[in-house]
Amino acid sequence: MSGQERSESGRVVPMRLQKFLARAGVASRRRSEDLMTAGRVCVNGVPVTELGSKVDPRTDVVTVDGREVRLGDGHAYLMLNKPAGFLTTMHDPAGRPDMRALVPTERYPGLYPVGRLDRDTTGLLLFTTDGELGNALLHPSHHVSKTYRALVLGRVFESELDELRAGVTVTCHPGDRAYARPCLPAEVSLLSAGDVSRVSCTISEGRHRQVRYMFEEIGHPVLELERVAFGPLRLGDLASGSWRMLGSDELSALMKAAGR
Repeated sequence: MSGQERSESGRVVPMRLQKFLARAGVASRRRSEDLMTAGRVCVNGVPVTELGSKVDPRTDVVTVDGREVRLGDGHAYLMLNKPAGFLTTMHDPAGRPDMRALVPTERYPGLYPVGRLDRDTTGLLLFTTDGELGNALLHPSHHVSKTYRALVLGRVFESELDELRAGVTVTCHPGDRAYARPCLPAEVSLLSAGDVSRVSCTISEGRHRQVRYMFEEIGHPVLELERVAFGPLRLGDLASGSWRMLGSDELSALMKAAGR
């Protein structure tokens, strides 16, 4: 694998495999390294786990999970209205429903989701082959907002929402362990109240099950959760399980949100 790449001056420089994967839109460089160490990346049919390995895009055949990856002329950007019951992953070893059934991976082999929605959460999920953009959108320094509509148990009062507006500390309980985690202030508004209430919630973080933990903390467990906006993108009337390419104005706004 005599990997090489020509710089703007024409000088030949090495091209590491994780850099190739990032440029091909498979994932960020850090996530590409994880794919390599997990044995999911092959070059010319041979698994490559050494992070210093190089690749020549002109002659080497690179695959991830058996699917060939190439450097394309441009990147793809699309949004999906994720239905409930699907995992936000492009490959689930247990065979559970994942994103491959919902987005055009045959047309765009390097497509991957930017961030995650848990299995029961629906709504807007961004996909791209642009690993650098995806990494920038998720970086904490950019505080890209996410807006959700939550159906929660019980009548919600403004005094309770004030706790979320001030920034609540939640109790997370993944698996058998529990720990406290402070959340940044959220923008929340009550849409309707009754035996169940509807609330709009905008956060600038994207931690696992954060919105669900926030409403649990104020005594109103989430019954249904839908993401309706990601940064400048709006879900609109996109049907559940459907996807569409981003428009040029949407893409420009997204680049700006990522500081590019």
